[in-house]
Amino acid sequence: MHEFKVTTLTQSASGHTLHHNGVFSPDDEWIVFDGRNDDTKIGETSTIGMVNVNTGEEKILYKTDNQTQYGPGVGAASFSPKENMVLFIHGLYDADQTKPYDMARRFGLAIETDRPMMGIHMDARDVVPPYIPGSLRGGTHSHAWSADGRLVSFTYNDEFVDPDLRVVGVMVPHESGVTVPEEKGNNNGKLYAAVVTDVVREPKWGSDEISKAFDECWIGAKGKYEIAFQGNTRNDKGETITEIFTVEIDPQVIVQDRGAVGKVGERPQVPQGIKQRRLSRTIKGLSDLRHWLRSSPDGSTVYALGKDDQGRNQVVQCNVMTGETTYVSDLDFSISSPINISTKGDKVTFIGNNNVYVFHLVSKKLDKLTLNTPEDLKVVGVPVFSRKDDKIAFNQFAFRNGVEYIQIKLVDVTN
Repeated sequence: MHEFKVTTLTQSASGHTLHHNGVFSPDDEWIVFDGRNDDTKIGETSTIGMVNVNTGEEKILYKTDNQTQYGPGVGAASFSPKENMVLFIHGLYDADQTKPYDMARRFGLAIETDRPMMGIHMDARDVVPPYIPGSLRGGTHSHAWSADGRLVSFTYNDEFVDPDLRVVGVMVPHESGVTVPEEKGNNNGKLYAAVVTDVVREPKWGSDEISKAFDECWIGAKGKYEIAFQGNTRNDKGETITEIFTVEIDPQVIVQDRGAVGKVGERPQVPQGIKQRRLSRTIKGLSDLRHWLRSSPDGSTVYALGKDDQGRNQVVQCNVMTGETTYVSDLDFSISSPINISTKGDKVTFIGNNNVYVFHLVSKKLDKLTLNTPEDLKVVGVPVFSRKDDKIAFNQFAFRNGVEYIQIKLVDVTN
């Protein structure tokens, strides 16, 4: 069996949590992370940093002011595929004990790596009616750049109307950005933001209506902009199952519908001309393990997790043209993490049994990259391919001064 070389890249006595996508810089020289030592603690986390892949040098890119356990909080950072810019979740600046960091009270902040601390608000937030078109009034998170670095997708929860109903939205280029009144809870935005998925609280049984849109990916790397996302439907028996949906994104169409921003007492609307389409129609739906969809580079296939007859999480693929969904893997263990696909689209990486694996999609070969036992310190989060596919970064706890901290490890997968 081939042994892969694993190195511990970060050393400092703090958390180094990787986002589920895009953590490598465009030139693969740096990896971005946030200071969480617990996946659930974005609201308590104050720093975004990056580490040099070759030297292990750590740099702080951003630090919140007046951080408390209630916020503002930062986390989930990813690099643009084209620029030395990172984008991450930022809680509201006025977060406190009465209104702490929350899924409906956050936005996307960007930093150019050669200008640390100089935050760029990417999505505008406007909580004072009448609302300015291109703004939102809740919280965006889990941001993902399109392949050309021009658009950003995200999931969204509104602060004022149905805050528990999650939807998917996008930010698209806008010449002058979006300027909103200077009020508490407001911020301007560099990009124009809109919601692009329709949800209802009680989907009709057996229909294509959904009560939640979430954990999306951009489809393919070329040509038109299209997103695949997970949607919770009701089957003919009234059971909730998760299926794959798609929506084409036309930035011009989005910017033209200025009424989609919505009025007081309603959620932001999907711009006219933007229509979601159900892709998969399965018996069991996708796995309930939280994961993000992944697309092949040519946009022909979307990958996800589904449960086999033994209840184990396996890789499934969905044909973007036909919606046909088939199992790709038949592992004798259950995948326990979200998945990532290589830049070339030939391999998938994930965690299982406290180890990191690479699964070859065509040959079905499985490479075990680490040699941990269940008793070893925990591997957490999501392994991520470098942009050249020669390395995989992942998170694992390691002892520093007798305390367990999430560190970044690297595996060389050139062989």
